[in-house]
Parts: sequence; C-alpha cells; structure tokens
Amino acid sequence: MNYVVLALLFALSGFFMKYSDDLYDVNHDVYISTVLGIICAIASVAATLYNTDAAYIFISILIGNLIVFKVDGIHHIVTLIVFAAILFIVGIPELSLVILLICILGIIGDEIGHELIPNITYNKFLNFFFEYCFVMKIVVLLLAVCGIFDIWIFVCFIMFEIFYVVAGIVFERYN
Repeated sequence: MNYVVLALLFALSGFFMKYSDDLYDVNHDVYISTVLGIICAIASVAATLYNTDAAYIFISILIGNLIVFKVDGIHHIVTLIVFAAILFIVGIPELSLVILLICILGIIGDEIGHELIPNITYNKFLNFFFEYCFVMKIVVLLLAVCGIFDIWIFVCFIMFEIFYVVAGIVFERYN
C-alpha cells in the first residue's frame, strides 16, 4: 500500500473541502465552490476505495455531517451525490458497523462541539479542542493504537486536517 498516495488524497480532500465551503459561505460562489467540492469528492472517494480505514473516515464524515445538518448548500449536495454515486457504481467497501458508528460519533462530537462550545464557555482549552476538531483525531488515533486502523491512517488523517486549516488560511489571505 502506498501511503504517500493516500496522504496526498487526504490532503487534497481536506484542502478542497474547506476552500469549497469558504467560497460558498463567504463569497456565495456557487459555481467554483461546487467544482472544488467535486474535486474533494473525487479525492475522498479515491481514498475510500484505495484503503478500508480511509473508507471509515470519509464515509463517517459524510454521514456525520448529514446527521448534524451541515450539508447546507448546493456545493455540499453535489459533492455528496458525486461521492455516493461513485461508491455505488464501484462498490462500497465492506465495513464493520461498530467501527463506522464509532467514527460517526467522533464526527458528530466534533461538529456539535465546534458549533456549541464557543457559545457556552470561555475555556481556552475547550474552545481550541473543538475549534480544531480533536474528537475525531483522538478516535482515529485510538483505533490505530488498538490495531484496528493502521497508524499511517492517523498520519493521513492529520494531513487532511493540516490541509483543511491551510485552505482556510489561503482563503483568508487571497480572498
């Protein structure tokens, strides 16, 4: 398994996920945000099909965001349709429902915490923890430490997160 390719797919997914969302939310640019969302979907589904551990992460991101109503624009809907359509055509990897549920709960914890915690506390640690979505990072790390995920998937997921943050910085600087 080539983890360099997988890390690149995670990085591309994280970057285009954030940049697409910022373009839509801030600039109200439906067209470019949708195109970037499609690039994100292709990178995400490629990682999903390439590695089962990645499949848990990307499918849980999709399901978790649906559950907390974060699919809130046409760019998200098109991205979701592209991701799901490719998976249904090529085939969804066989996954453990328990592991998938653990990952979905991690995503839900991050998304709810990201929205609620800054409004209910001034605690710097909690605000930092949920601003940078550490619940899922801890879930992926624990699954790797327990031998369920390969440790390189944790590294790839950190690449996703780093490039997600980088996209936000690039957007703010050049927009």
